[in-house]
Amino acid sequence: MYRYHVKYFLPLLFVFSGLTVFAQTSTVSNPTSERANSPYSRYGIGDRWDGANTNLKGMGDISSAYENPYTINADNPASFSFLRLTTYEAGAEGDLHTLRSSNTSYSTGMATLSYMNVGIPVGKHVGLCIGLKPLTRVYYNLADTNSRPEDTLIGRQVIHSFSGDGSVNLAYLGVAYQYKGFSIGIQAGYMFGHIDNYGRLINTDTTYSYNSTIAQSTGIGGVYWKAGLLYETKLNKDYTLRLGGTLSLQQSLQAKKNEYWIASYSAVDTFISDTTYNAQATRGTIVMPTTFSFGAQLAKNDKWMVGVDYTSTQWGQFRNFGQADSALAASTYRVSLGGELTPDATSLHSFWSRVTYRVGFYYGTSNIYLNNITQNQYGVTFGGSLPFHRSTDHIHFAFDFGKLGTTSNNLLQDNYVKFSIGISLNDKWFIPTKYD
Repeated sequence: MYRYHVKYFLPLLFVFSGLTVFAQTSTVSNPTSERANSPYSRYGIGDRWDGANTNLKGMGDISSAYENPYTINADNPASFSFLRLTTYEAGAEGDLHTLRSSNTSYSTGMATLSYMNVGIPVGKHVGLCIGLKPLTRVYYNLADTNSRPEDTLIGRQVIHSFSGDGSVNLAYLGVAYQYKGFSIGIQAGYMFGHIDNYGRLINTDTTYSYNSTIAQSTGIGGVYWKAGLLYETKLNKDYTLRLGGTLSLQQSLQAKKNEYWIASYSAVDTFISDTTYNAQATRGTIVMPTTFSFGAQLAKNDKWMVGVDYTSTQWGQFRNFGQADSALAASTYRVSLGGELTPDATSLHSFWSRVTYRVGFYYGTSNIYLNNITQNQYGVTFGGSLPFHRSTDHIHFAFDFGKLGTTSNNLLQDNYVKFSIGISLNDKWFIPTKYD
């Protein structure tokens, strides 16, 4: 007789249930909730989120030419064909930010889920992957207390307040085919999210106060795809060369925008609030820009690997309901270097010899372009993978110490530390087990 292991279905349930978790973070919420305050997330569709797996984050995200038969590289769909066992993964991330201006600083931080994936080998040449990951996030809460002549209402000053909240996520399915070392893959899915922006005019007089609020809510949903290539060849019995690249062309997502204005007046014993304007929902498109990457890696069996990556995004193509965003750069780039080392993956006596150690470095430009200044970004990463149960199951961790921007010309500099943790489990599905 035979029986099938029901436990192998649990990771799929885990992934699909995650759709609800991410979707909940995209609903309208109180802009004053405790989350990382990121002023630059006000532009475009928010801060770009690094949805790479934890093991790649420890190497500076050198993902274009990376493949591993026991872990998933969701950044290049061509890597799915190299999977040898059913692989299910999940990860979480936390970050701490110190925002600095020329005369002050502010610390903030948050923690959240970062990805959930299931990879399935189909024969020797085909691999599938289903997953969910965040792409961008929005949260900012700012106040401008500078006095302006037009802000004086009967001798009273006002405060301009700006806040926003939301995220954009991707649920996807990917497939790859491999032939004689060449692999081609495509990843297609549904990009969805919600972004809310608020502008407030607050009177500083507590006796007689005239306030107003402009609220704008944008829902985003549409098909989004990404293609990848990967080539792997043995240079000799010890060394392997990998070359890879990805491409995502300019794509349009459907969007719906709602807007309303509220005016209020308060006195000693009187409060009046009224919706002065409520616009009918407007449908339009969000145009996402072209992104491409390419990289190369050199590996020595299962001992070590080093690699380099280059990524570029053409942000000048971005459009929000037909409008360009003047705060976005025309294009961005990022160069990453990294590698990993496993002293002895087959050691029976030393746990630390089976641990994989990683380090990386990256440098590039942000998509934010304000006051005629390009926002540079750079950082150092390190991490590792701890084996457990069997040598192919691992707990991954990664640290990222980086800096974004400058305090020059009234801008903000972001010094950050990011910590990621993930888990990958491997097994064969539908193993027929005999018993008497």
